[in-house]
Order: sequence, then C-alpha cells, then structure tokens
Amino acid sequence: MATIDEFSNLDIRIGEVIEVVELNSRKPMYGLKVDLGELGVKSIAAGIRDGYTKEELLHRKIVVVANLEPKKIGDFVSEGMLLAAEDGGALSILQPDKDIKKGTKVR
Repeated sequence: MATIDEFSNLDIRIGEVIEVVELNSRKPMYGLKVDLGELGVKSIAAGIRDGYTKEELLHRKIVVVANLEPKKIGDFVSEGMLLAAEDGGALSILQPDKDIKKGTKVR
C-alpha cells in the first residue's frame, strides 16, 4: 500500500506527443518526445507499439509521470512514463476528456 505522501511525490502531467520513433528493443516500443509545457520536452519510452500506430499518437494529449529517474533503453533515455491500461492485450492510453493545456498537473 502506498501512503498519500508517497503518491503525492509523483508529478503527473498532461503532455502532447510531438514526435514518435520506433525503438530497437526486445519489446515493441516507441520513443516519444512529449511537450510538457513549462517543464519542457521529455523523452518517454512506451511499450505500446502493438496497440497504436505512430500516426495515432502524434499530437495526442496523454497523461505522464514526469518525475521518474531516467532509464536507458538501448540508445534511448526515457525520462518519464506514459499512463495506459491493458485488459487482455487491449491497450488504452489515459488522456484528458477535454482540451487542456500542456503541462497541467493531474491531481
């Protein structure tokens, strides 16, 4: 169980995908460049290549954890995490249901 203090340490933000590339990795992954407004652009690796095309992701607003420690995946450094749900292999990216400014904090 996580305490509310532990959860509040996560910086969850709305971002816009501005670039998508296929990563050369064991798992089918994309490397995303995500514009987080005032926080700038972050690189995020996402294992969602089986569920989404590059075109479906480009310019999509998504929900990301913006303050994770960077992790190197091959030549790519991931600086956050895209939030998605998976149900029996079906992927669904979490996204705002209204047009909301990039960088907006999720709470």
